[in-house]
Amino acid sequence: MTNLELGFSVALSPSTLMLAVVGCVLGTIIGALPGLGPSNGVAILIPLSFSLGLDATAALVLMTAVYYGAMYGGRISSILLNIPGDEPAMMTTLDGYPMAKQGRAGDALVLSGVASFVGAFFATLGLMLLAPLLAQIAFLFGPAEYFALYLLAFCTLGGIGSSNQAKAAIAVCLGLGIAMVGVDSTTGLTRFTGGSLHLFDGIDFLVAIVGLFAVSEVFIFIESHGRDSSIGVKLEKVTIPFKQIFETRWTMLRSSVIGFVAGVLPGAGASLGSFLAYMAEKSIARDKSGFGKGEARGVAAPEAGNNSAAGGALVPMLTLGVPGSGTTAVLLALLMTLNITPGPLLFTERPEVVWGLIASLLIANVVLLVLNVPLVKVFSRVLQVPA
Repeated sequence: MTNLELGFSVALSPSTLMLAVVGCVLGTIIGALPGLGPSNGVAILIPLSFSLGLDATAALVLMTAVYYGAMYGGRISSILLNIPGDEPAMMTTLDGYPMAKQGRAGDALVLSGVASFVGAFFATLGLMLLAPLLAQIAFLFGPAEYFALYLLAFCTLGGIGSSNQAKAAIAVCLGLGIAMVGVDSTTGLTRFTGGSLHLFDGIDFLVAIVGLFAVSEVFIFIESHGRDSSIGVKLEKVTIPFKQIFETRWTMLRSSVIGFVAGVLPGAGASLGSFLAYMAEKSIARDKSGFGKGEARGVAAPEAGNNSAAGGALVPMLTLGVPGSGTTAVLLALLMTLNITPGPLLFTERPEVVWGLIASLLIANVVLLVLNVPLVKVFSRVLQVPA
């Protein structure tokens, strides 16, 4: 409780609270725009934290609020346009868009917003309870354990990219190649520097991440240029479907647990959490005929799953220094740029950073619930802006 009190003393300071709210708004807008997603949104906005001269805690709160906001916002275009705002929101299109075509777009948006809140809130509680325990265990880690952990991360990446093993292998090799440049921390030998002093510290992780994301987005834009991005379903009014929320309460809780476990796995990310939550809910349903045709459980499950996975991905990043998703890899780069090394020592050396972040996430979840339920119609107007 002492640590949580420290966290709230940091999170409730006017400047930190304002940054959390601003991050939530920006993140929701970024998530609602098809193709951007949390990884690109966080990478694009990182220079903002440097230009504002934010300290480590404030910068991490701002970027994580953007991360959470983008996860919430991704469902808006999925439901109204049948175009996922990001990859984890892909499963939401299966039942969200059919609901919208039936004239229940408001119900789908509110239901998915509540499910997102349940998933994200559950994940934040899991982060609060599990991260300190994992950090204590991580103190016992030696070279062999870290080798096994990174090997698990690579194997997980291979499993996730099973549909395109070559693509997954190229991505892993590219990442290893970038990481190998510079002076070896153990032997002091230089590797692949070409005699350039600028490369002795290695290739800046943040520069590499932002550059690679930017290049990929250029190709995606070229591929999708010319598509019609006008709003597909008009959102007339927004009401709170209390009956559907009550009926899907266990769906949200089950999916939150599944998503959190998927998020904790290194490299798995929110996409796996969304997929597993949807498939699990469909498999245990007595009547499967409604799935894909506007089933409320088909909207609640993936949204609770992907938002819970987003919070779960912060656990290995903070405790072990291993990113649980692409977005947490960007956050990891931000921390390293600010001379903060994520890992078990972070909880003892910089507790205000960790607990300030956790307390800010608890507050941000409430802010996002307000933004994404009664004010969701405002954010849906972003989709009406001409491309």
